[in-house]
Amino acid sequence: MPNTEAMTQRVEHTTVMDRLAIDDLVTGYAIAVDDGDWAAYRALFVPEGRADYRSAGGIAGGVTDVADWLAEVLRRFPVRQHLIVNRRIGIQLRDGGAPGDTATVQADYLNPMHLVGPHDAPPGEAAGTSAAPNYTCAGRYLFTARRAAGGWRLSEVVVHEKWRQLLPTST
Repeated sequence: MPNTEAMTQRVEHTTVMDRLAIDDLVTGYAIAVDDGDWAAYRALFVPEGRADYRSAGGIAGGVTDVADWLAEVLRRFPVRQHLIVNRRIGIQLRDGGAPGDTATVQADYLNPMHLVGPHDAPPGEAAGTSAAPNYTCAGRYLFTARRAAGGWRLSEVVVHEKWRQLLPTST
């Protein structure tokens, strides 16, 4: 009878390592968007990667076009912080139970940001200098990832915005 214990331990170890790498990929996504690091954002995707921000009033398309669009739109939000939580990672399994090369992540997000406007500064500060969030959106991401030569990379990101709130600015 073959000893399957060592093989089972290798599969479990690989699965844990894959889950950590995929979780790090999602964290890298949030950091790249929040920091406006569009080169890092692009590097998170496979070359043919796509993103769909239509439910949040945005565009859908290839990673380069979407990164360019995000860079332009998010200039209005100098302060932003993606909080990506409740991550549910599913890794496709191969025959025999070993982890495969594709995965999905369903994760909720809360994104407080500061939308710069002409009247949003507290008394004593110049307009547009307050960092307090005045715009918040939330929803769910669906990430699809693929194992690539350099590790796990995103092949698709779909945003499902559920709500948003814009606080009134003082006049």
